[in-house]
Amino acid sequence: MGNCWFGWKPSVYRVSSNAKSDSPKVQSPLEEAKDDAKLPSNAEEVEDFRRESAANPLIVFTYNELQVITGNFRQDNVLGGGGFGSVYKGFIAEDLREGLQPLQVAVKVHDGDNSYQGHREWLAEVIFLGQLSHPNLVKLIGYCCEDEHRMLIYEYMARGSVENNLFPRILLPLPWAIRMKIAYGAAKGLAFLHEAEKPVIYRDFKTSNILLELDYNPKLSDFGLAKDGPVGDKSHVSTRIMGTYGYAAPEYILTGHLTASSDVYSFGVVLLELLTGRKSLDKSRPAREQNLADWALPLLSEKKKLLNIIDPRLEGDYPIKGVHKAAMLVYHCLNRNPKARPLMRDIVDTLEPLQATSEMPKAVPTVTEVQIGPDEMG
Repeated sequence: MGNCWFGWKPSVYRVSSNAKSDSPKVQSPLEEAKDDAKLPSNAEEVEDFRRESAANPLIVFTYNELQVITGNFRQDNVLGGGGFGSVYKGFIAEDLREGLQPLQVAVKVHDGDNSYQGHREWLAEVIFLGQLSHPNLVKLIGYCCEDEHRMLIYEYMARGSVENNLFPRILLPLPWAIRMKIAYGAAKGLAFLHEAEKPVIYRDFKTSNILLELDYNPKLSDFGLAKDGPVGDKSHVSTRIMGTYGYAAPEYILTGHLTASSDVYSFGVVLLELLTGRKSLDKSRPAREQNLADWALPLLSEKKKLLNIIDPRLEGDYPIKGVHKAAMLVYHCLNRNPKARPLMRDIVDTLEPLQATSEMPKAVPTVTEVQIGPDEMG
């Protein structure tokens, strides 16, 4: 197997416009490898890197195998893409390699020197998703690190991203019950990360990074920007400012100080998008309405005005009390004081009573435009 180190240089990023569980022990060798030259440069070194902390076995695929899986990376198999590269739909046939089960997958292909997301971010996904396992985190099946090729192989998520389902060009609007199911599941995924023995801060929580199974169970994807959280008496982690405008917490943009509360703010923005049917940033709207959080925040605590900003496509088909509770949760998540924001475990508890107790509404057709959405910074 060849060397996959091909003169990668660290990229400088700018922020761009674009559940309760048992706590796992998460170690991040990335935090120890401050010198990029020390990072593993082939599959054997990656496995050595993972050995002490890896909880999930990953399959190391060859480039030739991935050509077979994706039909030689056919254009009609492209599901989407972003700063990292393109994502292809693929299928692992049982005759590909002895011991492999037939499985539909999504293959994220690093596009070499044109990528905004470098070797460290590719490796972060391998490390974090190689350790973490939860019903609301996308499952990493394996990877390829051969010559100049760096790829990630995920479980296939049939309904694509929340972004493409919430802001569809052709599909019917998501019903209220499904929106609350998405919020609840995504909150459980974040809570799981925050409550790890060594906490993980996701850092890029947004609708394009939340993928949906056929039953609308949401899973967090794209861990390229994930970061080990503060431990001991440390209050924050200081980092380069990376993320997405409209979702990134204001104090993080100003200082580079990253905390779990940064994720809570981003969650509040996504929940607000689910409530209003509006995008976090929308330059097509009047100037004062372009930034969703800034525009909606003063209205969330006013019951008389609140219903005027709820997604009109729902046509009033939602529980009024549920809307008020969800709106107040958003209000607290978007608090300018990060210390005043709720914990993700408390957010999970708040959303649980808002889940539909009866059968879910009938499913709408699937979205196939984007499955794994890196949607990176530029």
